[in-house]
Amino acid sequence: MRRTSAALITTCLLACSACNTDPLWEPKQRSLDAPTTSISHPDGVDVPDIILTDASEVDLVEQVLANRAAYFLSLETLRNYYEETGHHEKRTWAEAELADVRRIKPFRYILSGEIPIEKLLPTDSIPEADELYDSGLALMREGGHGVPALYRKGKMRDALATFRTLIAEHPSSDKIDDAAFQCGEIHREYFKGEEELAVRWYERAFAWDPETPHPARFQAAVVYDLRLHDRDRALELYHAVIEMENDEQSNVNFALRRIGQLSENPAGAQAFVPPSNENTKPENTRPQAP
Repeated sequence: MRRTSAALITTCLLACSACNTDPLWEPKQRSLDAPTTSISHPDGVDVPDIILTDASEVDLVEQVLANRAAYFLSLETLRNYYEETGHHEKRTWAEAELADVRRIKPFRYILSGEIPIEKLLPTDSIPEADELYDSGLALMREGGHGVPALYRKGKMRDALATFRTLIAEHPSSDKIDDAAFQCGEIHREYFKGEEELAVRWYERAFAWDPETPHPARFQAAVVYDLRLHDRDRALELYHAVIEMENDEQSNVNFALRRIGQLSENPAGAQAFVPPSNENTKPENTRPQAP
């Protein structure tokens, strides 16, 4: 009886943690009795002013990114210095501060800068790129792709990095559109609030290869429609699905229905409820209102 109860509890915990099982429990942060200072006005340090005159959003974001990275790298260097010189107590302080920095959520402020240029051509068969693509797919499977209860965020980030490495190192590979599509899938399905990145990756997939075998236009249309509520872009892409991605009849049926609904009712995206009839559900996606 005890074994059965323990197994049931473990199963419930795994199911409840389907958002990320990597790891299930995080160690508690230790409270250190150490001297502190102000993060914005540290004692004995002259902090330079932020110059706003004629600064663009890009300038300000780049400054934040650079300073954020410098802060982290400086802390790592300080931690390593204390380790090498035998200052174990101060090494512990630096390690604790690093742990706090790792908990910071580094928001993306300019999404377009993360996506490679539109004018790439997937013309070459490159074995190294093929291996990277297969590795990315394997990492997605290890990360629980298609099995929400086994989702592992770390593996999905590794898969994303692998696909991006493929595109960066082999921009002429005939796998770049495939990799872009998988990047879109990961951002859409596994990282909350990253729909803007997802649609940009989908758009790169069919920009790089207009005849890509993946339903990139359809996936982008559904995200624009049901999550971002961009009616005009959704309609544009639903029409493109009918013209360019008509090999999946269920996707075409869904696109036709949404074109009619959105054309008759501009607020249709917010009011839409996905159909219960399995024969009319779109392939390769799980569209739902957020």
